[in-house]
Amino acid sequence: MATEQRPFHLVVFGASGFTGQFVTEEVAREQVARDRSSPLPWAVAGRSREKLQRVLEKAALKLGRPTLPSEVGVIICDITNPASLDEMAKQATVVLNCVGPYRFYGEPVVKACVENGTSCIDICGEPEFLELMCLKYHEKAAEKGVYIIGSSGFDSIPADLGVIYTRNQMNGTLTAVESFLTVHSGPEGLCIHDGTWKSAIYGFGARSNLRKLRSASNLKPVPLIGTKLKKRWPVSYCRELNTYSIPFLGSDMSVVKRTQRYLYEVLEESPVQYAAYITVGGITSVIKLMFAGLFFLFFVRFGIGRHLLIKFPWLFSFGYFSKQGPTQKQMDGSSFTLTFFGQGYKQGLSTDKLKPNIRICTQVKGPGISHMT
Repeated sequence: MATEQRPFHLVVFGASGFTGQFVTEEVAREQVARDRSSPLPWAVAGRSREKLQRVLEKAALKLGRPTLPSEVGVIICDITNPASLDEMAKQATVVLNCVGPYRFYGEPVVKACVENGTSCIDICGEPEFLELMCLKYHEKAAEKGVYIIGSSGFDSIPADLGVIYTRNQMNGTLTAVESFLTVHSGPEGLCIHDGTWKSAIYGFGARSNLRKLRSASNLKPVPLIGTKLKKRWPVSYCRELNTYSIPFLGSDMSVVKRTQRYLYEVLEESPVQYAAYITVGGITSVIKLMFAGLFFLFFVRFGIGRHLLIKFPWLFSFGYFSKQGPTQKQMDGSSFTLTFFGQGYKQGLSTDKLKPNIRICTQVKGPGISHMT
C-alpha cells in the first residue's frame, strides 16, 4: 500500500450514482457503528458538488447523524478529465470506484490509481474489463505496491469465497464445483438497476473481444485434477434443487478461475474446476426465458438493436430492469441463495483415472443482490 501521508483513507468515486449512494451510506454506517474516537478520514468524489452534498445529507438523515456532511471531504473530478482523476488518486489511499459500465469508464480510474500509488476497488461484473486490467496493469501495480481489486460485490465475492469455503469443508481433495444462484423476491417483486442490463448488452455485443483477449494472454492451462467436469446444456434440470437452470453469465467464472490459478501457481494448491448457473424455476419459466433470450440475442447483434435495448430496459427485460432501479421495499424483501455442489476424492485416495467418490453441498445466503453492490 502507499506509505506517504494522504488526507483520505477512502474516496468513494461516483458517490452520487445509483450504486455510489449505497456505498456512501455503507461507509458512513461503518464509521458510526464502530463508534470511532478518531474515524478514518474519507471523501466522496464526482462531477457535481451539489449532488454529492445531497447524497451526504440523505445518508446523514438515514443514519441519524446530522454532522456527517461536514465530516466528509468532497472532491470534484470527471472521468473525462485525467488530471482531475490524478488529483483524486493523490489524495486517497484507496479509491472505491462506482462508475460504470467499467468497459467504458473504468480504465482511466485504474490508470490514475496505479500511476499515483493508490489502491482501487470496484464492483465490476464484466469479465472483459477485469481480465484486460489484470493483463495491462498487474506488473505496474506490483511495482507501485498497490492493489487493483475488481468484482468486490455480488459479482463475485459469494462465488469465489464459496468455492474456497466448500474446499475447506471437504475431508479430501475437492476437484470440481457447480454453483446455482437462486434469487428470492419479496411481495414487491424484483427489479434491478439498468446499469447491470447495459453491462450485459455490451458484453454480449463484444464476445469476440473476450475470446481474443484470452487467446492473446498466452496463459498456461491449469492442470485438470480428477475427471473433467461435464458441461451442462444451455437449459438443464437440477434434480437436487428441483428446478431448471441456465449458465450464469456474470464474472463468477472468470474470477473463480483466476483465483484457482493463483492458488495453484503461487501457493501450489490443487486447482478446482468451476461452473456457474442460475435457477429459473419450472417449465413455464423456461419457455418464457427462451423467447426472451432469442429476442435479446437477435437485438444485441445490431447497433440499432442495442440502442433500443438500452433505451427501453423495462420493456425489453419484461420489467426486471429499469432506469430507476429497485425501490427500498423491493431491496429489503429480496435475497439470494448460492448453492455449491462439489465433488472430489476422499483423503488419502489417488485422483488419477478414478471417478469422484465423495460429494459435498454448501450454501452462501445473503440479502438482495442490490445490497451487495
